[in-house]
Amino acid sequence: MTEIPPYQTASKVLREQTGVVIPVHLPASADTAAAAALVRDTIDSYADLVDDPSRVCVSVDGSPGGGELAKQAVADRGVQGIEREENRGKLAAVAAGVRQLLQDERLTHFAIIDQDGDHLANELITFVRTAVHVHERTGTDQILVLGRRISRHHPMGWGRGELEELVDRVLLDSLQYAAAISDKPLHLEYATVHDEYPDFHSGYKVLTRATAESIFSGSENRAGVSQDCYYRHAVEAVMTVEAIQGGAWLAQVSRTAINEQPMTTFGTLDRCRLNADMIIWPCRRLGVPAPHVDQWLRNHIPRLLLYTHVPDGRDQLNEIRRLVMEDYGCAVTDDLCVPPYV
Repeated sequence: MTEIPPYQTASKVLREQTGVVIPVHLPASADTAAAAALVRDTIDSYADLVDDPSRVCVSVDGSPGGGELAKQAVADRGVQGIEREENRGKLAAVAAGVRQLLQDERLTHFAIIDQDGDHLANELITFVRTAVHVHERTGTDQILVLGRRISRHHPMGWGRGELEELVDRVLLDSLQYAAAISDKPLHLEYATVHDEYPDFHSGYKVLTRATAESIFSGSENRAGVSQDCYYRHAVEAVMTVEAIQGGAWLAQVSRTAINEQPMTTFGTLDRCRLNADMIIWPCRRLGVPAPHVDQWLRNHIPRLLLYTHVPDGRDQLNEIRRLVMEDYGCAVTDDLCVPPYV
């Protein structure tokens, strides 16, 4: 029988030792009133979880509307609010928020929560309980807990769900490559109960303090990519890769997601560029050679149902492959090979 930490143990860690970072950006295209209501609901729900609301940090990334909202939440709920004038991307907001909370030496766990109302506060106890369990079983203080969405397709739509499968599969390949060449095993026993690959790009994460410090206290490694690629597009990959490179054990818990996201920033970005960058940065960061990357794309693209959606789906996948290989200085001159019979 698997022994898990008592509820009261995890509840105490959550209430007294957990900080929460909520990165906020309200794009000009958003329904301001509706978006503000979602953000405020998210802030309120997490402020209610912790004994001291100042352990919740609302980190605004170059969004005037978001800045006013954060100031109001600070005044009403006693949370912390910080604001960057320049909109660089979610990673910049997360980094600023985590660094702010790391100043509180009482905090041992850090939750990173998207603003969009799709990350339910009542489920955070399961993340913390899982982190405590992994620590008790392994002795490690380096842990990253991912929130596995039961469905990627329902919240994001079929096309985005298919593309996240592709980038998650390639990210797993790149992590296994790095583990093999470094002779450091990849710890996945707490992350692969349900699926072939973890939900790396989930926006709901919990980090132990040691992992948060390994990601955000050192120098950034952009691996030669653009600012948009690093801060805006590959944000979830950056946190995952840097956590694991720093020695973190990966864990995963299932979480609820809202059927059809009520608000999305990623959904407004160029889909091909976004997903290409989600592949490019981790492969560059982990030193993966071009032939491996191209072969992984050849391996995974034909399995996707999106590849059968002709011409639009197939064109998107071919364009993503072209953008990735172009970054490596390789021209794509051939079509993907697929089996003749299925």
